Amino acid sequence: MEKHDSAHTSVTTARGLLSLSPVVLFLLLYLVVSAIIGDFYKIPIAVALAIACVWSIATFRGRTLHERIDTFSRSAGHADILYMIWIFVLAGAFASLAKQIGAVEVTVGLTLRIFPPEFIVPGLFIAACFISLSIGTSVGTVVALSPLAAEIAHAGGGNTAFIVAAVLGGAFFGDNLSFISDTTIAATRTQGCKMGDKFKANLWLALPAACISLAAYLFIPSGVTETAVAEAGSVWLVLPYLIIIALAVCGVNVTIVLCCGIVAALILGFATGAYPVDMLGFMGSGIDSMGNLIIITLLAAGMLGVVKATGGITFLLNSLTRRTSGKKGAQGCIAVLVSAVNICTANNTVAIITVGSICRDIANRFHLDPRKTASLLDTCSCITQCLIPYGAQTLLATNLAGITPAAPWPYLIYPWALAACVILSVITGYPRKFNRQ
Repeated sequence: MEKHDSAHTSVTTARGLLSLSPVVLFLLLYLVVSAIIGDFYKIPIAVALAIACVWSIATFRGRTLHERIDTFSRSAGHADILYMIWIFVLAGAFASLAKQIGAVEVTVGLTLRIFPPEFIVPGLFIAACFISLSIGTSVGTVVALSPLAAEIAHAGGGNTAFIVAAVLGGAFFGDNLSFISDTTIAATRTQGCKMGDKFKANLWLALPAACISLAAYLFIPSGVTETAVAEAGSVWLVLPYLIIIALAVCGVNVTIVLCCGIVAALILGFATGAYPVDMLGFMGSGIDSMGNLIIITLLAAGMLGVVKATGGITFLLNSLTRRTSGKKGAQGCIAVLVSAVNICTANNTVAIITVGSICRDIANRFHLDPRKTASLLDTCSCITQCLIPYGAQTLLATNLAGITPAAPWPYLIYPWALAACVILSVITGYPRKFNRQ
């Protein structure tokens, strides 16, 4: 797993900046311009990505147009991307079916009756932390909890973006710490340390951030009220969600989890009098609702594939490691390196694998503890993945909630708290036991 892009061993500054320009253009169009005009609905993310994609192909020098498009298409059609699209399709079908048969209304109604409004968001955050820690994947956690979070916000009159942000934060807590997370496996293998040791080092960063986030969610009003709670129907309609959460906690593959949820919803729908043809129509509507999300995913993957093919990643690696000095500087370099590559790949595991061997060289050169470097790699990649609006987890969660990908950004308390913990850890060298070789 200790691989990085070796296609371009030397990239000039001009070429490197040109290679990275599609990412910069997209961020300027979507985030900066939208922030300036104060409306993230004005510029659709798909349009911003389409413009950046055209620019990436236009600036791809030394190849014919057919070869440029082929590079873009192969990146967009990568097996990992198509697997993600399968998840989107199944998630859309399940979410729509569960909503139409009344499962969502019943589940939300019971939740709002059982828990006081002020504990709804902290409860969702804790649930997301627990599920993601158990299953080792943020995507599975988002699939299990985002529809519920969105419907709780709608039913209770709460801030949807705020509640979805709590789920996203909790999802990345477990993704960062879990022993079976692919990021943990990649970080420990590339740095040559044990998972248990990395977990202990990681806990000093993640646990304080989680406590800060939980306190914030307890005191910041979510807007959820008791007055909007609807009368609950048959309690059996809660089963599809209980099945999804139970299977997710057991570590079952997310596609199987969703298929089981769909089957359960179909059976309950039929038992409560819904027509089979109507239920198939509900599923079709849910799949159709994922169309924009699928387009965004394909465009982002293709553009980022071109960035890598033109030497953008190599340029980043060379630029950020050129002037590294001292232990603090080396740790800061590792943190920035994996974060920057994550921005260019929109995949935290790929980012870790890409920079893993380089970071291990830096660690050996400056006598850094491999437990600390593995922790930095995993933590910083999860922070970035949670914050970028075009990451798969954010796209899926916001699509299920019916909000823009940038909407949760101001409320992502956990990744910002985690980033503060990382910065303090690098500056102070705390905890000391993980800063000795």
